[in-house]
Amino acid sequence: MPNNAREQRRAVQLPSQLAAPKPSWTREVDVVVLGSGAAGLAAALAARPVREVLIVTKDTLDAGSTAWAQGGLAAVLDPGDTFAEHVRDTLDAGAGLCDEAAVTSLVRDAPTAISYLEKLGAAFDPGADGLRALTREGGHSRSRIVHAGGDQSGAEIQRTLDESAINAGVEVLDHAFALDLVFGVSAGARRQVAGVRIALLNEDGTVASVGVVLARAVVIATGGYGQVFASTSNPAAVTGDGHALALRAGMTLSDLEFVQFHPTVLWQEVGSTKQQTLISEAVRGEGAILFDAAGERIMQGVHPQEDLAPRDVVAAAISRRMAQAPAGVDDHVFLDATSIGDHFAERFPFITKSCLAAGIDPRTDRIPVAPAAHYTCGGIVSNLDGTTEVDGLFAVGEVAYTGVHGANRLASNSLTESLVVGTRVGRNLAWQLPKRVAVDESVHDNGVGLIDDTSRATVRTTMSKHVGVLRKPEGLQTAIDTLAEVAGQSSSDVVATRRNFEATNILMVATAVAATALARTESRGCHRRTDTPDQRDVWKRHLSVSIDGASLLIAGIPSEG
Repeated sequence: MPNNAREQRRAVQLPSQLAAPKPSWTREVDVVVLGSGAAGLAAALAARPVREVLIVTKDTLDAGSTAWAQGGLAAVLDPGDTFAEHVRDTLDAGAGLCDEAAVTSLVRDAPTAISYLEKLGAAFDPGADGLRALTREGGHSRSRIVHAGGDQSGAEIQRTLDESAINAGVEVLDHAFALDLVFGVSAGARRQVAGVRIALLNEDGTVASVGVVLARAVVIATGGYGQVFASTSNPAAVTGDGHALALRAGMTLSDLEFVQFHPTVLWQEVGSTKQQTLISEAVRGEGAILFDAAGERIMQGVHPQEDLAPRDVVAAAISRRMAQAPAGVDDHVFLDATSIGDHFAERFPFITKSCLAAGIDPRTDRIPVAPAAHYTCGGIVSNLDGTTEVDGLFAVGEVAYTGVHGANRLASNSLTESLVVGTRVGRNLAWQLPKRVAVDESVHDNGVGLIDDTSRATVRTTMSKHVGVLRKPEGLQTAIDTLAEVAGQSSSDVVATRRNFEATNILMVATAVAATALARTESRGCHRRTDTPDQRDVWKRHLSVSIDGASLLIAGIPSEG
């Protein structure tokens, strides 16, 4: 912690373990991977030629966020582009909080990651010259986004990695919920991960049995926490499980206040809490323009790149315009893609299908859109080889904080990071594994029970209302108070089920996000405070959060902040 920094403690009533039946079985593997998106699959696949690898997923192999990604992967592939430009664009988007060395490392390895996917069988869209087609997205100074199936890049990446992992002999344990990590002590008297406690689920989400998977290495690749918010582009499974797992383990997380809200998500109805269809940034890259309900352009004069400004800038501009309620409309604006014409359906088949299902023809109609929670920039403190503060424990993908994204992620850098870091982790584990350690049986359970799933809606609507794109101090405090009330409803009488596990995890993560958002008294990247609308030099730092006993500990707050 910097010399001029201080800590803040908030009393919390959050569990140190998820309440569940006692373990009735054990098994041993070399490596267990929690999560089955691009990051986890890349790690599993790279480790598998040498190691026994088990993927644990609470759904099926293809149920995470990766399959829903539309844009693609960012990499320097055009001869006119340079690594330096990609690095600069990433640093600019990150608003002063990126780790330049981490960014540079990622950018240099990105082209290799794409070539690797192609060798595995991924088919990216070709351009007129027969080479990979490249498009441009918000915040990028060049066209450097590789895509597949028009707007189905994630689905192609997921398919490729799924098939490759299965063919390589990676074992998959589906419908299995990762409850908590278990630890031991290494020969060097350091805490070391020993495995993970797992709940096997019935079809209805009830617990069939609980066991412990013992492993020499655990890779957390559980994705983000979009479902902490009522309005999100994330699928239902993205409930912050890995973040909550780490918090209960006493680990340090960083930058949780930086939640990226995608500016253009299909708006369909008032008060919807369903997963919402993302309207890819690439649509604006092809020429679409944002208008308010009164027909006025939104991004003109706001940023030099106008409609292709970074996501945080666009989302904030849309939110401010909606607050003005032009033509009496305060919950959405419009994306005009009619200039793309008939080419729209060919370039964006999934978006076209989603719009048509909602009664909108994007070739002739303006598309109603609004910002929604999309990506979490912060997470478990790790580096670009996935290592964390705990021996044998690795974090990759959206659950991790590596320093790449800073205060706002540059579009399409996330899948690239997942592949690069996931592959590094797997290869390193193939080369060397920690020695197995015995489980420490003296772990303390603080006796705080689960949250009933009926409280999930309260948590999510509270977060969307008060911890959304534009944040006010009084709203943030209201959110914290409301979340504390929900935490007070935890009970040992709440039955162990998937939905109740998820509700408890959502509450834990929401509490940490709201607290760090209140602590950061400036606007930077995708954290926008209405009371302090400008960046402050004193805040060019990271906030870390952890749970210490009955306290939520926030570290890194500037003494003059």
